[in-house]
Amino acid sequence: MVDITIRGAGIFGLSIAWVCTRRGASVRVVDPNGPAAGASGGIVGALAPHVPENWNEKKAFQLASLLMAESFWTEVAQTGGVSPGYARTGRLQPIADERALVLAQSREDTAAELWQDHARWEVIAAPEAGTWSPPSATGFLIRDTLSARVHPRQACAALVAALCAMGVEIVKETVDEGQVLHATGVAGLAEINRAKGKTFGNGVKGQAALLAFDAGPQAPQLFADTLHFIPHADGTLAIGSTSERDYKDGHSTDALLDEVLNRAIAAMPVLRDAPVIERWAGLRPRSQSRAPVLGEHPLYPGQFIANGGFKIGFGMAPRIAEVMADLMLEGRDEMPEGFRA
Repeated sequence: MVDITIRGAGIFGLSIAWVCTRRGASVRVVDPNGPAAGASGGIVGALAPHVPENWNEKKAFQLASLLMAESFWTEVAQTGGVSPGYARTGRLQPIADERALVLAQSREDTAAELWQDHARWEVIAAPEAGTWSPPSATGFLIRDTLSARVHPRQACAALVAALCAMGVEIVKETVDEGQVLHATGVAGLAEINRAKGKTFGNGVKGQAALLAFDAGPQAPQLFADTLHFIPHADGTLAIGSTSERDYKDGHSTDALLDEVLNRAIAAMPVLRDAPVIERWAGLRPRSQSRAPVLGEHPLYPGQFIANGGFKIGFGMAPRIAEVMADLMLEGRDEMPEGFRA
């Protein structure tokens, strides 16, 4: 008999299993497709904060989670012996014009107020050509020291290894025992849509590419022309991604990814000759509110849900895991109102 059955072995399910196990609960994870079979098996892994202004509960929650990430992933790696590819390397963004420069400078003060001494958002002069930095029309960049990265597949593999080291079973099917949590991604949202007869959430297709380009293990991530450039510790560089609401095949790449690669080279010409070693596409679970969906499951009384990670699932996972463990193990509800299912 286990205390908690978790259905879904993506980033939410595995992270919640990890925290519950660390707190002494007996946990079993169930996924017919295996760990990281959906969007959590992607390649990008940008843990980037929201803009430090117009503060709300979602941004505050994300800040807390990003600040927890280093200790979270360090403990996972130490327990299971597998690296998640985590590093808090910061991020650089080019500033396109004078108006954007004034706005970026104004955000330095709000970041200092909201992020306090945990991280910085600052405008800096663009470094000399030849460094890992995006060209900037104004000669200035935004640098933040809060952004971090993981390698999504490696992060899920690290959680699996840590859970197995703690005696947690990860199986393809079983009966529910104890409390039940559904972290089933796009399929789980579709199930709720059918039952409710309205859109609760859906899958948004993303396409990304992995290049053989070594920017350095501590190189910052870049955000240019709405694209994320994520240098991974293994000498690869991830570039993504699209956000497609209309698609025929959620798991195939096409001309939209070619467009992403062309834009990436235009933004960072140094990538022109870098070989593309993988093209990836997948469906990311997006709730109708765009926020994660947590708490009591809307279809199964007495059971729980954690879904809707969309683009921020890996960044939100450490704090979501703590909040869901609080709720299931202690009956303590600290989730933001806007996240409630």
